[in-house]
Amino acid sequence: MKPIDHSRLNAECYALLDGTRLEDKLHIAMTLHTVDEDGYPHQAMVSAGEVWAESPERLRIALWLGTKTTGNLLRTGRALLGFVHEGVSYTIRLQATAMPEIPDARHPRARFAADVLESRADVAKYAELTSGITIQLHDPQQVLVRWKETLEELKR
Repeated sequence: MKPIDHSRLNAECYALLDGTRLEDKLHIAMTLHTVDEDGYPHQAMVSAGEVWAESPERLRIALWLGTKTTGNLLRTGRALLGFVHEGVSYTIRLQATAMPEIPDARHPRARFAADVLESRADVAKYAELTSGITIQLHDPQQVLVRWKETLEELKR
């Protein structure tokens, strides 16, 4: 049996974060955890339109400028991405570095390239995860356009 490589995304995570079929991912919300200046965990919400799997070993993340999460990530480079997908709870430990700003960005964001340090899939033998955090967008078409543009800018 082939050993599991925990320093990369499995096929399911990679497919979820590959930047394709965004219209099928409008309801998915993920948590991005960083550590604040006082050493406490800080949670932010991110979407499939803000996280792109460049490869199974590397993600890119777009965050709003000036947020606590952006500041924490700039300061430490450490983050944990969490989500539930198809009955599995995933946590992905990341080491991130800031990417250059895009002067002509349609949606100015702080951009980060993040190496996958550890990817864990968790299921309970005695129970089934039926959902994670999900969202209902107020204007899905407008958000979908922004997500596609944001991901295109992340790829630059």
